[in-house]
Amino acid sequence: MKKLLTLSVLTLAATLAYSQPVHIEKKGSGKAILLLPGFTTPGSVWHETISNLDHPYETHIASYAGFNGLEPIGFPWYSPIKETLIQYVQKEKLTDLTVIGHSMGGNLAIELAAALPKTVTGLILVDAIPCMRELMMPGVPASSLQYDSPYNNQMLNMNQEAFESFTQTMAQNMTNDPQKANEIASWAIAADRKTYIYGYTDLLKTDMRADLSKIETPTLILGASFPNKETTQATFDKQYKNLPSKTILIADDSKHFIMYDQPTWFYTQVNDYLKRDVEQ
Repeated sequence: MKKLLTLSVLTLAATLAYSQPVHIEKKGSGKAILLLPGFTTPGSVWHETISNLDHPYETHIASYAGFNGLEPIGFPWYSPIKETLIQYVQKEKLTDLTVIGHSMGGNLAIELAAALPKTVTGLILVDAIPCMRELMMPGVPASSLQYDSPYNNQMLNMNQEAFESFTQTMAQNMTNDPQKANEIASWAIAADRKTYIYGYTDLLKTDMRADLSKIETPTLILGASFPNKETTQATFDKQYKNLPSKTILIADDSKHFIMYDQPTWFYTQVNDYLKRDVEQ
């Protein structure tokens, strides 16, 4: 009986731990880097990047509730993740922190840099857009996006075969590597369906453009050339016009997962930016 009780307590503790908005894997030593993956993406997407850094760092790798095998949380979904990340940085007493964010992770990186300007001294945004809604739904106000909508309900009720076909199509537009596309699709298929649908609604409501003016950190912005360099450059120039200190670089022959399509180029840009940490 005592063993069963102990097991129950441990199971409950594990459930509570994994029902938090964010799970963070901490490794290594040196200056701190917080790595934020994109929507549905597990933190492990950064492992290859970390192994290709020129110098040792203390890395903090995030994964989000409802994805990567983590228990889902309630809704809204995005704001608790943001608040948890801010609290984590403060609790860990991280200083001189570089934040690297891909896609939605870039939005969260902007949130952290705006909220903790004295703490976040480095910022790398990887194919991240401060307001995805304006790019995908020009002129549509955030207030018009609701969880209970015909599109969301259709996605929630979609059978598994149709949903898997949908995710495969989406993934093929995110990388040039077929094997990696299958991996990206598998993350969405394994995700909590409601988090996938409602979490994306939260993301589309997010608009960080006004907060960019609060960020003094020199920022490296890496964009994918898909569909073409000119379009990407124009989009990034417009979306990031309020960011005072920035460098925008566009990767050749790359879709959304630049670290998959142009890994050597990607690692070079990240290491060149991080050199200032070593030289200071």
